[in-house]
Order: sequence, then structure tokens, then C-alpha cells
Amino acid sequence: MDSVTQILLGASVGVAVMGRRTALWKSALWGGVAGLLPDLDVLINHGDPILNMIRHRAESHALLLLALWAFPMAWAVCRIHRQPQLYGRWWWAIMLALVTHPLLDLMTIYGTQVFQPFTDEAYGLGSIFIVDPVYSLPLLWGVVAALRIKTVGRALAINGWALAFSTAYLVWSALGQAGVAQHARQSLQALNLPSESLLVTPTPLNTLLWRVVALDGDQFHEGFYSWLDGDRAIRFVTYPRGGALAAQNADHPQIQRLARFTDGFFKVHTQGDRLVVTDLRMGQEPDYVFAFDIGAPLQSGQTPPQSESLSRRMRVAEGLTWLGQRMLGRDLPAPGTVNN
Repeated sequence: MDSVTQILLGASVGVAVMGRRTALWKSALWGGVAGLLPDLDVLINHGDPILNMIRHRAESHALLLLALWAFPMAWAVCRIHRQPQLYGRWWWAIMLALVTHPLLDLMTIYGTQVFQPFTDEAYGLGSIFIVDPVYSLPLLWGVVAALRIKTVGRALAINGWALAFSTAYLVWSALGQAGVAQHARQSLQALNLPSESLLVTPTPLNTLLWRVVALDGDQFHEGFYSWLDGDRAIRFVTYPRGGALAAQNADHPQIQRLARFTDGFFKVHTQGDRLVVTDLRMGQEPDYVFAFDIGAPLQSGQTPPQSESLSRRMRVAEGLTWLGQRMLGRDLPAPGTVNN
């Protein structure tokens, strides 16, 4: 999720765990700091845009390492506020603020390596978009209440209910994703299209409209489903995936990295004499957050050059107009796409 939401989640958790034991602003402050800390790994440059993408949400998002980091951080907070008797409670508050960060990130599609250092496998449910106001705004309301309302009991109650609502919304997103996936499989089967390799993720800012991607050999099928579509079958548009090109360059380390990190949801095409590899999970055809120029096909023994980011974003005004109409059930083609 976005860093602002992670700060709000950490602050809300800090307030809920510390309760009346300390000033609410202290628990909100240190909970927010803990909620932000894992994302500071974006400041690390690994020397290549693809490596920067893959190494984000790695060790700094590991559950075990964060739980261990909570020990010295709690000790420092106790020293700052001269509250040694609250060390155990501060550890719980900071530890939960830290680990809820990667747990929330797990709900997005990006990929989070929560079991480092034992494995670098990246996990992502993909049931919520990285920015979703329905999740974030209640947390903001709860934290503001904790900081502004003078009646401590009332402030704690509002924060608690806000945290519960946001958590329930995450549960809804997972259930909604499962329902859309079932409908997508039925739509694909009716078209005699494969439905084994299926990606279902919400479109920006909501869990009402969902994007569906189905891999099919050398091509992939993309469609959208809104809960206001009812029983209407999903209309899919088919695009080339560059499977043959990927197979010809299967030994390219950059393609191998993206193939593993995306669980196979990537495409490859040429731009002049150079290869371009695109992560199909984040964005929609033809606009994606992560696309990389990885240079010309490698010769035997050749070292791959540094990749170059070629990300292309949808025009905001056009995209939001389409998003609003499509959410309401109007079966409109996405901007920049073609019907085939």
C-alpha cells in the first residue's frame, strides 16, 4: 500500500495497543514511524531498475526481522519517554505496527518477501489496489480522533472501530476477488479459453471494478468486471504475449527475474533491435507501471546491460472518466485498447 496509508495503519495500531498507558500522541507518533520504516528500502539503489523493483519489499518486509527490530526500537522509545516499566507494551505496539505493514502489502499484487531470510519468494494476494480511500480514510478518521478528542475513552473507541472497519474491508476485498475469479472462469469456459493461469485484481481506488487477465500460450486475454455488471459475461480482448520471443531468450537473466517475480504474468516484445519486458500485473493494456528495455538479445557469454525503465501511465483524466463509467456497469472499451 501507499506509504501514507502505512503510516496511518501503524499509528492506529499503536494507539489501539497502548491504550490509556501513555499519551495518545506518543503511541500514534511511534506507531506511524514504525509503519513507515519498512518502505525506506526504496532509498536503496541496487544498480538496475529491474533489481530495484524485485528487491523492494524484501528484507525490510520480513516478518521475523521486523519482530526482532522491535526490541531495540521499543527500548529506544522507553528511554526517550522515560517509561521503562512499559517496555513490554511498547514492544507489542511497535512490533505490530511493523509487521502489519508487510501483512497489508501482502493484500496487493506487487509481491512481498515476508519469509526472508529463509526464502526470497514474493507473495501477493492482489485483492486491493495500492491506493484505496475506502480502506485509508477510516484509519485517518481514527487517528485524527485519537489526536484531537480530549475524552480518551471516546478517542480510543473511534480509533478501534475505524481499525475494525478497515480490516473488515480487507476481508471483503478477498471475498470479492474470489467471486470475480469464479465468474471469470465461467466466462472463459463459455468462450473455450483456458482459465488455469488467471489474474484477478481491482482497478485503481476501488473494489467494485476488477481486471481479469488469463494467460493462453503466446497470447493473453484481458477483461473487466464490475459488480454492477450482474450475470453478464466478461468480454475479453486478446493481445500477443511474445511467448516465442521469451522462449528464444529464456536464458536472459532479466527475463528469468521478471518471469519468477511475476509468476509468469509478463510479456516480451521488440522495440527496434532491443527486447522490452513488461509486468502484466500492474496497469492495463497498453499502459503498465513496470516495463523495461533490457537491450539486444544476448550472445553466448555476454553480460546483460543495465535495464532501462519504459513505464507508460494512462492519461489521468481519460482514465478516471472511463473508470467511473465502467464501475457503474457500462461495458466500455478501456482507453487505448481495440476490440478484437
